[in-house]
Amino acid sequence: MSSRATFIFAAISGFLLVAFGAFGAHVLSKSLGPTEMAWIHTGLEYQAYHTLAMMGLAAAMLRRANIWFYWSSALLALGTVLFSGSLYCLALSHLHMLVFITPVGGFCLLIGWFLMLIGALRLKTKADRHE
Repeated sequence: MSSRATFIFAAISGFLLVAFGAFGAHVLSKSLGPTEMAWIHTGLEYQAYHTLAMMGLAAAMLRRANIWFYWSSALLALGTVLFSGSLYCLALSHLHMLVFITPVGGFCLLIGWFLMLIGALRLKTKADRHE
């Protein structure tokens, strides 16, 4: 994803994070059990971490284009949607087939972080550029 698309995704994700968090705390907590609320909490927590990570990644991509960051942002976005989204849907619908989507999302998140590491390791320092 481009830095612009990554910022847009992070902004939408952050908005939905706050909106769904408030909805969960004030509305869903009255009708869902502790297990379902724990799934929602886990989804919100992971969405928050990865929204912040994507904002940082987008800022880094503004400074220097990097194919590894491009793919990292795409996998972090996909992973966030699959991981957190499947937990939200599971809590609200009890469609137990969704438990198979959650680990796919987690795997996308892991690959996204790994690609970010590769991209960071491949960045040149000021000393490298002056040689």
